[in-house]
Amino acid sequence: MSVSAPVPTAVVTGASRGFGHAIAAALVAAGTNVVGIARGEHALRAVRDELGEGFTPVAADATDETLAHDLIREHHPRLLVLNAGVPPHLAPVHEQTWETFSRNWHADTRHAFTWTRAALREPLAPGSVVVLMSSGAALAGSPLSGGYAGAKATIRYLREYAADESRRAGLDIRFVALFPKLTPATGLGSAAVAGYAARQGVDRDTFVDGLQPVLTPDQVAKTVVELAADPDSAPEYLLTGTGPRALP
Repeated sequence: MSVSAPVPTAVVTGASRGFGHAIAAALVAAGTNVVGIARGEHALRAVRDELGEGFTPVAADATDETLAHDLIREHHPRLLVLNAGVPPHLAPVHEQTWETFSRNWHADTRHAFTWTRAALREPLAPGSVVVLMSSGAALAGSPLSGGYAGAKATIRYLREYAADESRRAGLDIRFVALFPKLTPATGLGSAAVAGYAARQGVDRDTFVDGLQPVLTPDQVAKTVVELAADPDSAPEYLLTGTGPRALP
């Protein structure tokens, strides 16, 4: 009598909208159970209604250390997609306060640190994958978004540090960082596009023309699914509308 293999589980943070929503949908479609985390319970219920029983909503703060450890112990995920974050305060540096400038350090970077630390300390099972969502801003800067670029650049270092610790401890956990290019296809990106168009003195459509081909959430999701299944993938990828490109 044959015994079917257990259905794999992934945890996706920031799963209620944008890239996180698309990633959760792609993983469920590929046969993976997804535990989706976001602060907004109503939005998560809508995702559950859309995706069905393959999606388990968890309305919580993704920076919570206890949450990270508890969900890893309960669900034994083989994939973590660390996508949660907050929109940056869009203003030039001299119009920022320290509170607005540091906003993304306390959300985006802190949650990536929290889950990466938990992945190493529990640890995740050998062969597991942690995908850290950074930003193209980490590579090129972002003068209208305060400390956003620096917060995302630190996620890049965090991936490198964690991969080294995984090797040193023989954990066989793979860490991958993704750097999506600015896109109007998400709420965060749309606001940034409007801000940068105004800064350059052009209309939104003209600015978007300069971003063609536009990166879509579905492209990001497809990349995550493919990289999670590829043990020979590179550790870092720039994501653009033409597809992923491994960074040197």
